[in-house]
Amino acid sequence: MKRRFFLGMLSLVFFSAAALAHGDKKHVLGTIEKVNSGSVIVKTRDGKSVEVKLVSSTVYVSLVDGADKPAAFADLAVGQNVVIHATPKGEQLEADEVRFSVAGVARPVSPKSQL
Repeated sequence: MKRRFFLGMLSLVFFSAAALAHGDKKHVLGTIEKVNSGSVIVKTRDGKSVEVKLVSSTVYVSLVDGADKPAAFADLAVGQNVVIHATPKGEQLEADEVRFSVAGVARPVSPKSQL
């Protein structure tokens, strides 16, 4: 479980570093705090809540077992780690792409894994 979490966080850090090369785009990195039909609120590492509008052209990508998989709005959930590539539109941000890691599921520990 710890290994999967570490790999997920490492991937998000990698994507956020690559995101810095996208010109005038804004990048929001954090944890989903709230999901609405037209927006998502992300709590950033510095504790700020940032609202990003979701539009019809927004692309959703989930990180599953270390690989990118196409996703949908319905796959977003509170508590997921996200990297959002957004375009500033006046005072608002509109999401071009939402990359997120699927929340981990607790698995029972087998006797073999305790050795």
